[in-house]
Amino acid sequence: MSSDPNVTGPRTEALVADASEALRRRKGGRVQRVGDHLKREWQLYVMLIPTILWLLIFLYKPMYGLQIAFKDYSIFRGVAGSPWVGLEHFQTLFGNEQFLRALKNTVIISFYSLIFGFPMPILLALMFNEILHQTFKKTAQTIVYLPHFISSVIIAGIVITAFSPSAGIVNTVMGWFGIEPIYFLTRAEWFRPIFVGTSIWQEAGFQSIVYLAAIAGVSPTLYESAVVDGASRWQMMWKITLPSILPTIIIMLIIRIGNMLEVSFEMIILLYQPATYQTADVVNTFIYRQGIQGGQYDLAAAAGLFNAAVAFVLVMTANTIAKRYSRTSLW
Repeated sequence: MSSDPNVTGPRTEALVADASEALRRRKGGRVQRVGDHLKREWQLYVMLIPTILWLLIFLYKPMYGLQIAFKDYSIFRGVAGSPWVGLEHFQTLFGNEQFLRALKNTVIISFYSLIFGFPMPILLALMFNEILHQTFKKTAQTIVYLPHFISSVIIAGIVITAFSPSAGIVNTVMGWFGIEPIYFLTRAEWFRPIFVGTSIWQEAGFQSIVYLAAIAGVSPTLYESAVVDGASRWQMMWKITLPSILPTIIIMLIIRIGNMLEVSFEMIILLYQPATYQTADVVNTFIYRQGIQGGQYDLAAAAGLFNAAVAFVLVMTANTIAKRYSRTSLW
């Protein structure tokens, strides 16, 4: 190989120039492809504009107000004019017994909902898939879907009436067996089972639609091959249906874990009372009382930010574990 600078120098410069020109053309071609795509599919992007505006206005713009969690906020001074106090509100939160109680209740209720509530839509979807009588199947689906479309206020009214100590059906049935009436909604130990059971009754049927759609995507040839091999309905459910919808189950589980601290605020507000604060008060109701009723907007913002941070960590952790062990994840 020659070391003459007159030979290697111009040749190297020519190669660098060619590489630069190729890179410029590649970038130009990429921009042109993007431009051609936008011209060809511009209707789709126009349809996206309302959604993007909604996200910017109602989800991203309010993030500007998160800074009041680190300020001594005053509605008269505004967000920009309020002085910074650092982590003072977070120190106040973790020294507040009511917040710690609310956090504990939130975790316990969410854990119960995950353990008992998450499998129910899956079981319903599997049972609906095994029903052969179409009229009965559609009727049953309509009945279990219906509570989802009923207002939480009406659902709470039904629950209060059902557990009433004087005219409630639960106490009436208990009276047939000589059991004294119990005012369930004033007993702290009964609030969590009632709340979790109500949530399952209201949402399990509607949530089963996702799993029914996943089951509908399973190839019929798998079932045909299993029938030829002599498999029973039970074996086909365990060996074909469940493994086929496992990716959907994992995705829904990750989303459910991310929402663990988002306990149904409306239902708790409608059902709880001071007598059941010990087991019914959750982070969202604490934020409501401190922020809306008590006017401590900065402390409530700190609690909400803590809630969001924990949810983010839970989603990332669940997604990482799922990706590592099942190769199924949100991203």
